[in-house]
Amino acid sequence: MYDMQNVKRLKKIGDSAPAAWEAFRQFDAAAMADGAIPKKYKELIALAVALTTQCAYCLEIHRKQAIAAGATETELAETVFIAAALRAGAAVTHGTHVAGVE
Repeated sequence: MYDMQNVKRLKKIGDSAPAAWEAFRQFDAAAMADGAIPKKYKELIALAVALTTQCAYCLEIHRKQAIAAGATETELAETVFIAAALRAGAAVTHGTHVAGVE
């Protein structure tokens, strides 16, 4: 199912709902623009979220953008482990919903 060529289909989606598509594009551009949080860090955050949500498209897009923004292999590797720690931590803390329940 995953194929980066599918990203080309976004044009058709946008053409079918142009106002919503343009609003999304503007929102995305504003959210990812260099600001108080530098672009590189925003891309690393996006990559960590993509790792957590397991969106293959976002992984590819934000990996490339992070590298283009100057992210190093070490930063990418640390981002992987941040995402893994948070995902594991969520499983552990959600355990409080089942631990001690009778």
